[in-house]
Amino acid sequence: FNFPISPYLIAITEVDLCKIPGISEVSALEFIAEVGVDMSKWKSAKHFAAWLNLVPNTKITGGKIVSSKMQKKKNKAGQCLRQAASCLSTNKTPIGDSYRRMRARLGGKGAALTTAHKLARIIYTMLLNKTEYNVGLIIENQEKYREEKIKKLEKQLIRLKQAS
Repeated sequence: FNFPISPYLIAITEVDLCKIPGISEVSALEFIAEVGVDMSKWKSAKHFAAWLNLVPNTKITGGKIVSSKMQKKKNKAGQCLRQAASCLSTNKTPIGDSYRRMRARLGGKGAALTTAHKLARIIYTMLLNKTEYNVGLIIENQEKYREEKIKKLEKQLIRLKQAS
């Protein structure tokens, strides 16, 4: 585009979606064009993420997981969020850290899916409550995660000392 899009996006949505890491002006425009700004259509963020096809398709029968492939249905808004999430691999924000942790555990596709799910929940909350993106909440969650990991490693160290 030859002109700035963000003022128009802010006028339409009443919040700045471009402050979310990974969401550019073009991806925000594509997302709003597909979804709209009325989030009251969905009961919760979980329903919204399921509609975007950003949830696991785990089929369980008899207590066993039969398959857990991604669903076949296509959703352009979900694909837009997956693409935005996959760009976070070198991002130095808490969402980028979360993406890298998930990539180590699940691989690239799984990490993109879980991070896109997180982005969908953030966007849903922002558009529903008309609140700006708050990095402080994500940083608090990241600090809590680090503290839990330290406690877990300390307990493991104590068990290893007792075993030897």
